[in-house]
Amino acid sequence: MYIPKIDKFFNTAGPGILEDHYMLDPLRRINYDEVRLLIDRKRYFILHAPRQTGKTTSLLAMVRKINEEGIYHCAYINVEPAQVARNDVEKGMRAILSSLGQRFMYFLNDPEPYEWVSPILEKDGAFKALSSMLARVCAKLDKPLVLFIDEIDALIGDTLVSVLRQLRDAYANRPQLAPISVILCGVRDIHDYRIHRSDGEIVTGGSCFNVKAKSLRLGNFSAEEVRELYLQHTEATGQVFEENIYPKAWDLTRGQPWLVNALANQATAEIPEGRDRKTRISLDIIDEAASQLIISRATHLDQLVHKLKEPRVHSVLEAVIAGENWINKPAPDDIQYVIDLGLLREDNGNYVISNGIYREILPRELSWVMQVNLTSRATQPWYVEPGGKLDMKKLLREFQQFFRENSESWLERFDYKEAGFQLLLQAFLQRIVNGGGLISREYALGSGRVDLMVRWRYPKNAVREDQKEQRFVLELKTIRNRTPVPERVLPDGLEQTARYAARSNATEAHLIVCDERFGQAGQKWDEKIYERTERSGDWEIQVWGV
Repeated sequence: MYIPKIDKFFNTAGPGILEDHYMLDPLRRINYDEVRLLIDRKRYFILHAPRQTGKTTSLLAMVRKINEEGIYHCAYINVEPAQVARNDVEKGMRAILSSLGQRFMYFLNDPEPYEWVSPILEKDGAFKALSSMLARVCAKLDKPLVLFIDEIDALIGDTLVSVLRQLRDAYANRPQLAPISVILCGVRDIHDYRIHRSDGEIVTGGSCFNVKAKSLRLGNFSAEEVRELYLQHTEATGQVFEENIYPKAWDLTRGQPWLVNALANQATAEIPEGRDRKTRISLDIIDEAASQLIISRATHLDQLVHKLKEPRVHSVLEAVIAGENWINKPAPDDIQYVIDLGLLREDNGNYVISNGIYREILPRELSWVMQVNLTSRATQPWYVEPGGKLDMKKLLREFQQFFRENSESWLERFDYKEAGFQLLLQAFLQRIVNGGGLISREYALGSGRVDLMVRWRYPKNAVREDQKEQRFVLELKTIRNRTPVPERVLPDGLEQTARYAARSNATEAHLIVCDERFGQAGQKWDEKIYERTERSGDWEIQVWGV
């Protein structure tokens, strides 16, 4: 078969292939010595990581290495095709056994197990078929079997319960009649499985698979590894990434492997200017690449958005986007679950959205309907001065009036009601600044605030090198009935705004306080809506009440 030779490129779909893709050594991304120790000790264990972080690439690299070492036979199977069987164990197990037969044919050069599928199901039934198949294979091998099972948490209901329990039952028969070691790989750790059975019972993964010895997590690239990957492109093509793009690429991706590759692919292959290998990849090109990725709603980002509807994710991200204080901190297990999904990370004692691209995607998705309905307002140039500058004070006065007229009806439409004020303002700003500006967002669970920075370039039609930039800092604070010390919101907010403005080299600084104690004594609209100027240190800060 003739396979044409192609230049290497940044991979954004499927496992990495060394001949085709720029890639780091996948065995560097895991502690292989620890994996081998667990295998040598005959352990069954978990390897988990968010989607598209290189799990399958690392698993296949380990399979090759283990087989090359010659101590064990090692095989890999992806059980995701059995997902469609849901609670139908018979159909699910047939799909899994068929895949096992094919995998044994490929990895062990043994076609016989594929012919066993129907006889084993007929003789032993679906609830013993997997353990029977593994017993027959292990009995005929000359070396112990190590089995990697990928996408284990794609299975649903009774099918997942049956697989886990059959592996647990086989555990006592290793290595003669069961794999000496089994590695289950998925997005979540097994204690996070909430398995809904067909009889209505909910069981946890841990109760079905209590032979787990350890859970390992595959991490993101480091900042140095992001640079190393990008330099492979430079070495292959001569195209240079300017030095100042690396801090930006790190902030946008935080080393999430799919994002790292997708950002570079967008910059070097999708943006026409970047396809010219004589063009240096500049900060402007990286910014444009990030914007296109966000708008494109690529598969990876769609999967991310889908998670927002899960109750456990909802409870955590709502608190993060609302800038809740620690008094309202969600359950620790839920926070860890959202970290394991790759949506959140810990930063200096706070929990923040994992990276810059996710920070942009999440509020856009949660306020999308609102943005669409604001189109008519966004088309009017009332907020732009004759010279092209953005009049932020005029814009925020308009938001105050809009909030007064529409907040009650709009806030009820948000699934994330606790973060409704923050999402409403961001939707309002997003529709206004699209095409002429950029919004940067910072959230942290436990910080008690949300930080926004609007960057506005002017004049609009000038070439980028001739444009100037305004940088508006907006600090968002909320007062609720449960706010510990309401009278501290304003002084704390002023101090936080001044600090953020100094760090951001802001043109203007604004503090927006939403008092949600509406209906209590003294909380009428005429008193809620106000505008005044305060000072904090060297900064003059415009304070807005809504």
